[in-house]
Amino acid sequence: MDNNSRLKPTLFSTRYVHLTKLRNATLKAIHELSAKRNDLVLIDFGCGDMPYKSVIQPLVKNYIGVDLVMNPLAEHHIDFDSKTTLPDNYCDIILSNQVLEHVDSPQSYLSEALRILKPGGSIILTTHGYWYYHPTPFDYWRWTSAGLRKIVEAEGFSISSFHGIMGLAASGIQLFQDAILLKLPKVLASPFALIMQSAIRLFDKIHSQSQRDRDASLYVVIAQKPE
Repeated sequence: MDNNSRLKPTLFSTRYVHLTKLRNATLKAIHELSAKRNDLVLIDFGCGDMPYKSVIQPLVKNYIGVDLVMNPLAEHHIDFDSKTTLPDNYCDIILSNQVLEHVDSPQSYLSEALRILKPGGSIILTTHGYWYYHPTPFDYWRWTSAGLRKIVEAEGFSISSFHGIMGLAASGIQLFQDAILLKLPKVLASPFALIMQSAIRLFDKIHSQSQRDRDASLYVVIAQKPE
């Protein structure tokens, strides 16, 4: 049985819509970037438990997990300054999946990502707009769409795609759900989540994609290091 809740969230998950859309957007980007090559080196920068590794690894030559020393699954360890000992221009793709809100310095993290990325290489970066506090081990940052664009471009990246997931109404329902869950008995959590996630899916349909790109709970950014 596959217990990877981020790769395969259940309908009773309190993050069902969020995790499903995040997975689909991330894997779509990976497939597009790897479609014409099979010799790519991918760095999962802040890898956590690498929920998508089983799907991504067959598409690349090397999949390398990088994370804090407290993560035994990572193959390469870093400190809180996000600095690696990897050489310049090392990898073709950097996967930064729900990491940027947790790092001590987003600028240092993005600067290091740019350094180890090959010219013309891509970063797939996902992070939060509206979301609740979730330290792992810390949780520092949230972005408006304009603020996220600004910080990514300021570190030297060229953004090719900026995609919002879960618009304003859906994000509001998600936050409402999370607040109510703090007060509910655990036995009611799953059925309540099913109802609320269904409402999130419904109300997210009222937004156009351009509205989601402006106001969302989650942003998926694809950017390149200049040639």
